[in-house]
Amino acid sequence: MNWITNYVRPTINSLFSRREVPDNLWTKCPECGTMLFHREVKANLNVCSSCDHHMAITARDRLSALFDGGIFTEVAVPEPLADPLQFRDQKKYPDRMKAAQKKTSESEAMLVAEGEICRTPIIAAVQDFSFLGGSMGMYVGNAIIAAAERAVEMKRPLVLFSAAGGARMQEGILSLMQMPRTTIAVQMLKEARLPYIVVLTHPTTGGVTASYAMLGDVHIAEPNALICFAGPRVIEQTIGEKLPPEFQRSEYLIDHGMLDRVTHRKDLRDELVTICRMLMGQSPAIRGDLPAPDASDASGEDAAAKAGAENAAAE
Repeated sequence: MNWITNYVRPTINSLFSRREVPDNLWTKCPECGTMLFHREVKANLNVCSSCDHHMAITARDRLSALFDGGIFTEVAVPEPLADPLQFRDQKKYPDRMKAAQKKTSESEAMLVAEGEICRTPIIAAVQDFSFLGGSMGMYVGNAIIAAAERAVEMKRPLVLFSAAGGARMQEGILSLMQMPRTTIAVQMLKEARLPYIVVLTHPTTGGVTASYAMLGDVHIAEPNALICFAGPRVIEQTIGEKLPPEFQRSEYLIDHGMLDRVTHRKDLRDELVTICRMLMGQSPAIRGDLPAPDASDASGEDAAAKAGAENAAAE
């Protein structure tokens, strides 16, 4: 056995060899180009700490950040037909679905969940733009109906986060039929006198904007989100004119009366709690881990304290 070959050389090589660094440790901000450490990005809810640009966030991560302790229960959504039109372009529709499911680790473009935010129970539905552009297909229609039915059953507000490129072309007219279906679901909430709050995120376009995304009691948008039916490029090509700066962005729309609020992602949770409790006729949320004290308990404690003070004075 050669001691130098078998022991010394491998030890030296291990000390001076270049270590493999994972590719996903750093994220480049698409707005300002700053390189951000992945833990910093996650802790900041996918918002750039340099320029405050709101980057994309997955539906599951959004739900985890929204609910108390990141705890929520998914609401079951009926499964539609897998490929009703036998659609094929460059790929078969089922193949596209499998690729999207593998990429996102989700079964479809919307998640529905129930849980509490600051001990306020709500139902939440979140679109995931990374799944086929968050496109509105039959499953998304089923998900919104399931969310509305669960909200009516539990008598809870429904908070919907929209992020979509429009209808899903692979489902044709069946995708477009989700517009009236989801409109009826929203009407169920209104008849039950339950709040329906929509948070419009980047981007929200097409048939989604023409249906459930703009039917809320309150419309909140994240900063600089693109919100429109037809995009700026399509409009410019149609009318042959240059559009104003920041056209169809959140700040432009709130200045023109189409939104109620533009809220930073880190402030969104508190704002939703305040609005939900206000519309449900509830008292303001208690900021802390413990729930609000019961009124009868409070009156009993006051009486006991008063009696104790009287006894002490008598002694």
